[in-house]
Amino acid sequence: QGQLVESGGGLVQAGDSLRLTCTDSGLTFDLWTMAWFRQAPRKEREFVGGINWSGSRTYYTESLKGRITISRDNSKNMVYLQVNNLEPEDTAVYYCAARSGQTITTTPASYTNWGQGTQVTVSS
Repeated sequence: QGQLVESGGGLVQAGDSLRLTCTDSGLTFDLWTMAWFRQAPRKEREFVGGINWSGSRTYYTESLKGRITISRDNSKNMVYLQVNNLEPEDTAVYYCAARSGQTITTTPASYTNWGQGTQVTVSS
């Protein structure tokens, strides 16, 4: 099994955009459904969005639709989360997760592989 590694987080201002990247050198990447979750201080980990193994299907949490885009490049073993018009409420640790198969699920427990997370802090 591989190890997921996120990057691209940091301190940004409200209204800025950010692209997070997740990569894994150990997975047979194109067999895995990938997802992004986030966890703010004192809150539960929440589903942000996911993408199926081929990239043909995405699913986003309703509250973030219109501001986020998830894509993947299987030739590079990378998945991306683009977040636009960032708000202070987007401040959280963002995690990349993987599960085998083609179904995008929203529950953390259904994902077997996780990265360590990357911190995103949005100042007002």
